[in-house]
Formats: sequence, C-alpha cells, structure tokens
Amino acid sequence: MKIIDFFHGNGVGENMKHVVITGSTRGIGYGLAREFLLAGCRVTINGQSQESVERSLQSLRKINPDTVEGYAARVDNRDELEQLWIYAEKHFGTVDIWINNAGIDQERKYFWEMAEEEYDKVIRTNLKGVMNGCHVAFNHMLKQGSGQIFNMEGFGSNGMMREKMTLYGTSKSAVSYFTRSLAIEAKQTNIKVGTLSPGMVATDFLRKSLDEHNRKIFNILGDKVEPVTKFLAAKVLENQNNDARIQWLTKPKVMWRFATSMISKRDIFN
Repeated sequence: MKIIDFFHGNGVGENMKHVVITGSTRGIGYGLAREFLLAGCRVTINGQSQESVERSLQSLRKINPDTVEGYAARVDNRDELEQLWIYAEKHFGTVDIWINNAGIDQERKYFWEMAEEEYDKVIRTNLKGVMNGCHVAFNHMLKQGSGQIFNMEGFGSNGMMREKMTLYGTSKSAVSYFTRSLAIEAKQTNIKVGTLSPGMVATDFLRKSLDEHNRKIFNILGDKVEPVTKFLAAKVLENQNNDARIQWLTKPKVMWRFATSMISKRDIFN
C-alpha cells in the first residue's frame, strides 16, 4: 500500500476529469466537490433528497455553471446508484473518479440500547452503500477500460475504539478491510481502488461528539473543511496507483501538532 501524506506537495495534476461524489451536498463531500470544480473538473454531486441537491447546486454553480450537475439517490439502494451513474455519464461522459463519501453517524448510545432500525440504517448506509457504489462504478469502469474508486475512511478505520461509537467504528473498519481487499482483486484490471483519510474535520458530524474532555484534542488534531478537502482533491487528481491511501492526518503531523500545541492555540469550531 502506498501512503500519500501531507508532506508530499499539492499539485492538482490533470484537470477536466469527471468526478462523481456520493453524499456531497454538505460537509467533506461538498468540500471535495468544490475543490474539484476549482481544479477544472466536471463534477456530479449526490444527496438523498432533490432539495438538498438543488440547494448545493445553487452554490456550486457560482464556480462554474457548466461543469456541475447533481442527482438524488440513496446509497443503500444499488438501483438508484445505477441511475446516478447513468445520469452522470449522460451529462459529462466518462466517469474518471467515483468517490463513496456518503455516511451517517450513530446515536451516542451503547450498542445494546439501540433499536434494530438504528443499527441497520448505519450499516446499510456506511457499509452496504460503499459496496453498492463500488459495484456500480467498477462494472461500468470495466466497460470504459479505466477509472478510479475511492472510499472514505473514518473513526474506526485504524482500529481505534470508543464507548458509544461501536457501530460507527465497526462500519468504517469494515470499509477499510473491504477496500484493501477489493484493491487486491482489482490488480488484474485497469481499475484503481483506494481510500481517503480526512482525519478530524470540523463538520456537523464531528460537532456531535464535542464535550469538554475531547474538545481540546479536536482543536489540536482537527482541521476546518477547506484545507483538508483541497489536499485530498489534489492528491486524487495526481494519483496513479492502485491501493493508494491518501491521508491528511499522518503520524508526523500528529506529533508536530502535539509538540506545538502549547504555543499555538487553535479553535477549529469558530
């Protein structure tokens, strides 16, 4: 596995690629869409509802009204993701990059306190949604003869555990395993499969975990959306490798953040 980290430069590589991003009407997904547009790409965004898609399109079209489209689809429904691909291909042609970003958090409960509907929804979105996206994109990219698929990592991908995060961490741990194994299978094809690791990003998703105990850690290790998504988008456009892990918060960066935390105070939530 090739690790691509923060210290390896920021060139954007070849532009005018077509990028499809699931769960891209807000947060990291929206930030990625914005950065790909700024890099000159054509982008198809996705959200669960047509209202959220239209709202995001209004903003993104201020960058370039001719290079962004959107389609509402639920990632836990493979047929709807099939229609997302068809829609994207109809408007912008070949899909060069497909990013499975859509995901939901769990309620801050112990696992045994959760109803079946709650944990079923998290697994269907975070894990089956990724599998559906990979299945749709991989089969179409085989017909194209090329393409790249990236899956979004998160808490649990590195084996970290925390109370009342068991279900979410399980889903992301499974996504990491699935992606690495799929990359091995993809070696016999022209399709490249990899992961994006954004670290701790100041989204509504992260704010749900805030309390006085972990706010300090988040301010040391976390970042606002813009620098993270700018870095990730640039590295995706540069990538030529199968099984790439594009990682923002690397071990050297973590060490540097802690070493300078006493003299450099940060507040990523303001």
